[in-house]
Amino acid sequence: MSEARARRLTILRAAGLYLVTDDRQTPEARRRVVAEALAAGVRVVQLRDKTAMGGALLAEAEDLAALCHAHGAVLIVNDRADVAVAAGADGVHVGQGDLPLAAARRVVGDDLLVGVSASFVEEAVAAERDGADYVGFGAMFATPTKEDAEYAGPALLAEARERTRLPLVAIGGITAENAPAVLAARPDLLAVVSAVSGASEPGAAARELLALIRAAQV
Repeated sequence: MSEARARRLTILRAAGLYLVTDDRQTPEARRRVVAEALAAGVRVVQLRDKTAMGGALLAEAEDLAALCHAHGAVLIVNDRADVAVAAGADGVHVGQGDLPLAAARRVVGDDLLVGVSASFVEEAVAAERDGADYVGFGAMFATPTKEDAEYAGPALLAEARERTRLPLVAIGGITAENAPAVLAARPDLLAVVSAVSGASEPGAAARELLALIRAAQV
């Protein structure tokens, strides 16, 4: 692993909270949310927009990468390995039906992170075997941002924790209210969309979640 990738992985491992942007919002709204979350202490952001054209997505990724880097944070681009490289982002995240992990690694090289989604324990184990840097595991609960998400739940997350040494990012319907049930399964990070992006005060929502995570890690 290159020094640059190791540095990025160190930031991700220690971050606690992983903010995924809401593709139901405008780029302007997403930027405001990200800026407030970064100011509150968030250090991992994923830009997710399944409908944006390549040029628009690249422009937004470049802007958010600069914003993240100014706060010592990393930016991950969902699915688009080419955009991640072109924007100077820190990694790409791929789902089971997206660009295969090996192909994503060829595109981004050894310096950028590659994360993989998993809904089953064996998918997480395979991701580690194949060289992923982290696994996004879920969905923990029903989520309006991804209605086709396969339900995994905290019990499967706990099993995945026993089977892999990779950083595990729990995702799917996580809120401040149900976060303790997820944290009990010992993920490395909690990923949220609506819990921060949909809050009237995204910064305050991020701080509340970070406090819950830090308390569980003591």
